[in-house]
Amino acid sequence: MLAAIQFPNIDPVAFAIGPFDFRWYALSYVTGLLFALWYMKRLVSTPRLWGANAPTLTPQQVDESFLWFLLGVILGGRLGYVLFYKPLDYLADPVAIFRTWEGGMSFHGGFLGVVAASYFFGRRHSQTLDKMLDLGAATVPVGLGLARIANFVNAELHGRPTDVPWGVVFPGETFARHPSQLYEALLEGFVLFLAVRIATHHYGALKYPGRAAGVFALGYGLFRIFVEFFREPDAFIGYIAGYLTVGMIYSAPLVAVGIWLLARSRHTG
Repeated sequence: MLAAIQFPNIDPVAFAIGPFDFRWYALSYVTGLLFALWYMKRLVSTPRLWGANAPTLTPQQVDESFLWFLLGVILGGRLGYVLFYKPLDYLADPVAIFRTWEGGMSFHGGFLGVVAASYFFGRRHSQTLDKMLDLGAATVPVGLGLARIANFVNAELHGRPTDVPWGVVFPGETFARHPSQLYEALLEGFVLFLAVRIATHHYGALKYPGRAAGVFALGYGLFRIFVEFFREPDAFIGYIAGYLTVGMIYSAPLVAVGIWLLARSRHTG
């Protein structure tokens, strides 16, 4: 090993008020959702982004959507983890599903939860799913990036062993690993947000329903598959067929959906 960085001693609890601990992980979700609410209102209040089309929602409707998306992320993320990763464990102990403080959230489950929330909220306001997903696609990456940084703070979901100079020695280990949480924060957070931002503000993606969502789905799927080559698979699952991970398998359909949405958006608008 050429060099290694010792994991910084970061307390996963940001602050406490009386008996209540406020953890960085929970704060990342709250901050991501609040940013999404603010940024979505900015988008629907900028007429030039929509061309001849009316914005998908009004600012007031965006405020109304907050609770829907909050429930979609939390319920979808938790149920996705239960069903996709440890169904037999939770079947044997169903009460454990509600012990969220023990960890266990799935991006793919949260994504499906947001899709469901978008569909039902959109129906209430006579909007199609693709238009609703475009708004989500533009706003979600910031929350994803923050959540991955919180994963790093928690020293969880770390990478495979490595000898690269920026490898990190996590608590309880004597060798360095890829800081794959930070790779994901960079790609799924900053780069993906920038890609969708360029699509919406410089290429008029919001004028073509499904295009911004297509950029997001394709970008996230490719980035997640790439990072999975550096991320340690869950010990209770391991590798599939010798080299595939569950993250790769669950992300492949997102790539296909992204390509389909981009192709379909050529005939919309």
